[in-house]
Amino acid sequence: QGGLSIASIKKHSIVLKEVLDEAVLDEMIQRNPARGVKLPSRESVQVERTFLTAEEANRLLALFEGHRLQAMVYVTLYYGLRRSEVLGLRWSSIDFEKNTLTINHTVVKNVSIVAKDKTKTQSSTHTYILIDDVKKVLLSEREKQNVRKRLLGNIYSDNDYVFTWDDGRLMRPDYITRSFQRVLKRNGFKPMRFHDLRHSTASILFDKGWNIKDIQAWLRHSSIEVTADIYTHISEQRKSIMAESLNSTLSLGFKETDEN
Repeated sequence: QGGLSIASIKKHSIVLKEVLDEAVLDEMIQRNPARGVKLPSRESVQVERTFLTAEEANRLLALFEGHRLQAMVYVTLYYGLRRSEVLGLRWSSIDFEKNTLTINHTVVKNVSIVAKDKTKTQSSTHTYILIDDVKKVLLSEREKQNVRKRLLGNIYSDNDYVFTWDDGRLMRPDYITRSFQRVLKRNGFKPMRFHDLRHSTASILFDKGWNIKDIQAWLRHSSIEVTADIYTHISEQRKSIMAESLNSTLSLGFKETDEN
């Protein structure tokens, strides 16, 4: 669903070409078949975006009741986080006294899992007000973690991450993707990527009347053009919904007559 991003395709291509170059030098193959392969341009890769309304987002959340991803999906929808950012969320970045939540660490997967104190862009590092609803969920998650720590003792992999396996181990990014889509498919929900939760945050904020500049700040887009592009997609989708909602709203109110 959605496939790899252009950046990921390019990274894989570099590794593949280097491996095959070594094979040529070792005379295992005569030529590198990856050389000269044209990579897709940004314009040629069309990723279908999904934008949920608040009502649809709540239906989606209901599908995850009792699932280990429930709290993660909830927090992601409120703040429009990227997968790497929600996986990289740490307790030390949350101040329950001052009610702040800071995005300053990510967890990504290339060949192996990589954790780093760096976000996608400089503007991606941001401190949010900790929303009351989210605070309750996070406090509940912290208590669950503390219970598991006490039960498992030395077996527990103690770290600072908010979203982990029951034994404290960090979740793999690809597990999040597969498990998320598996739940949707099992329940007949429309196909979407985990990243579409971030788009849905924008959709919900637009519906609430936020302006483009405020949404840019909330989603930490590096430029307002990115936010405006998303707004265009949402607007096109909403046109169909609005037109459909008008069906059968009006009636003629009189009987047709035969003028002849």
